Amino acid sequence: MKTDIQIAICGSAGEGTIAAGDILRNALAGAGYRVISFDAYPAEIRGFGKCVARLRVTTEQAYSLKEKSDVLVCLNDEHGIPHVGEVRDFGAVIYEAKSIVHLAEGSHVSGHIRPAQVPYPLAIRELSERATGAIRSRNMVVLGYIAGLFHLAKEPFEKIINTKFKGKGKAAEDNHKAFDAGYETGAATFKLDDVNFGPPGKGLQAVMLNGNAAVAKGCLDAGIDNFFGYPITPATTIMERLAVEMPKRGKRLLQTEDEIAAISTTIGAGYTGARSATATSGPGLALMSEMLGLGIMAEVPSVVFVSQRGGPSTGIPTKTEQSDLNIAIYGGHGDAPRIVLAPTNVEGCYRCAGKAFEMAERYQTPVIVLLDLYLSNRYETVVMPAKPPFEPNCDKPVPKGDLGAGYKRFGFTEDDVSPRALPGMAGGMHVVTGLEHNELGRVNEQPEMHEAMSRKRHDKLKAALQHPDFTHYKRFGDEGRVDVGILAWGSTVGECLEVMFLAHLEGIACAVMKVVMLSPFPTEAVAAFMDDCDAVLVPELNYQGQFAHLIQAETGRPVHRYNRVTGTPMRVEDIMAQVRRLAKTATRKAA
Repeated sequence: MKTDIQIAICGSAGEGTIAAGDILRNALAGAGYRVISFDAYPAEIRGFGKCVARLRVTTEQAYSLKEKSDVLVCLNDEHGIPHVGEVRDFGAVIYEAKSIVHLAEGSHVSGHIRPAQVPYPLAIRELSERATGAIRSRNMVVLGYIAGLFHLAKEPFEKIINTKFKGKGKAAEDNHKAFDAGYETGAATFKLDDVNFGPPGKGLQAVMLNGNAAVAKGCLDAGIDNFFGYPITPATTIMERLAVEMPKRGKRLLQTEDEIAAISTTIGAGYTGARSATATSGPGLALMSEMLGLGIMAEVPSVVFVSQRGGPSTGIPTKTEQSDLNIAIYGGHGDAPRIVLAPTNVEGCYRCAGKAFEMAERYQTPVIVLLDLYLSNRYETVVMPAKPPFEPNCDKPVPKGDLGAGYKRFGFTEDDVSPRALPGMAGGMHVVTGLEHNELGRVNEQPEMHEAMSRKRHDKLKAALQHPDFTHYKRFGDEGRVDVGILAWGSTVGECLEVMFLAHLEGIACAVMKVVMLSPFPTEAVAAFMDDCDAVLVPELNYQGQFAHLIQAETGRPVHRYNRVTGTPMRVEDIMAQVRRLAKTATRKAA
């Protein structure tokens, strides 16, 4: 029996909602299931706002969360009630049987459960108090209850609890007691719903990572030397993880005073030949724009990880959006080309992070890796490669004959990439400036030189479209002519793949192309995909349709846009509605 179960835990900030989701996903991943998980939390301080931990547990690969949850746990009536309608028919709703929340008459969770849903009133507070003498372990009670009710083994949960609360004495003991109390109650409860866990998949050697953790691991496996950063949601945890791991490897991390200092030191370290990076979000990237221009003009390798959030300005920093594509590709003064990569899942975050260092060195330019909050914070079970798949050095070597008097640091070459001498290299002395320059690096403002250097800085990046061992784009689904083709980037690709599977079940010929390299843009491949489609749909999480603009500018072809700025990930059913509409239109035209 295959497993495909989604569980949502809803509570107030400070009630341990996110911690419960973390233990649950890690325990189920440890048991051998595939897991994809995403938490929603407020920007307010502890004790205010709503937290929701959602995870989908499967034996087969899943690409996004489901529209409806199979199980909802309400740690707090006030926050849980709005989510009861998100539980599917014959799904389970677990809630506090002895609520103390003062709400309007009839507002208790049980009053909102539809006849088709199965209620499980549980004395959560009472069980926690009996087991530990306090109510703060309610989240552990419900974890135990879930495990007992659905006949899950205790061992994976106990292992994660031991790890999470190692060295915390009584706290660890109390959490085990609360879990056991919930487990015994769940195991003794007659299960009325149709939610059933089948056996986990066989031989899945996976780790549980979110996008930011995958980026940090990609940096480490690629041999990062220096990281310079300034905290900003949702990119901060990249720096936090590297701050723990880099010193163990003899590498350096510095928290700078602001984003301008972060990008300046990153470029400075890149100039010396070190693999260097920084991480930020949209507001920070705006501050970095001027120094990125220097990195492009001086042809210095550097890597910038950008995790998008709701904007503009401070916007909604704990919500997701895909609205920094324009600034990532075009942000800056003058003609300032750079490489922009956009991973589509957690494994892609790892690979894009490592490959970004290769590309930065090989093409001597800043590389931006564009994530978003949904991808940064989304957890997935990932099978990691046996050894790092990244080249430790991609610098173009300097022929000995080129060194010495007259060394041309910015010399014109067949592939437009100049041999790069590093500081201290014998015979490699040269000038680097932000002003326009000649092949020697000396200031030169002649029209012919500016035009030639501008062409060089642009054309050298074209080779990135064939960079080895990297998925620049990929097509999924039906081959040949299709009713609807979906062009997607970033975190929305997972939802689009789920839509494609649904479309096939409804007899709609559908294909998806994910585009990972946004700059330089794979125009020919995208245009060929569009040639196969009666209609092309572009769903994205921004108001303007920035990716749609990019596609139309590069290909000269029209597309159908579906733009959302709710602060939440794309909904599969919403995209599917657009696919159905376009498929009907295509059928009428064919008739």
